Amino acid sequence: MRIAIVRGTVTSTQKDPSLTGVKFLLVQYVDLQGQPQPDYAVAADPVGAGTDEWVLVSQGSAARQPQGNEARPLDAVVMAIIDTVSVSGRSLYNKRDQR
Repeated sequence: MRIAIVRGTVTSTQKDPSLTGVKFLLVQYVDLQGQPQPDYAVAADPVGAGTDEWVLVSQGSAARQPQGNEARPLDAVVMAIIDTVSVSGRSLYNKRDQR
């Protein structure tokens, strides 16, 4: 899993039928100092994250979501909206401070 910041939404009217109703977000990954990195991903969002929120993103086989007997064709999924991140005893991010 990786930490990312939600930068926007991705809209697609034509997609695999198993993805009907799935919200997609454009996320930008951050490093251990909380600095945005140059890599982005499009991630499915079952948790309702919003722009500028920090989220936990799972990729690859861990991102596949079961639907009936088959898995949805996803490569990245927002697994959680982050409240706080601390590194080596230092607060890197606190959602409360972002309001």
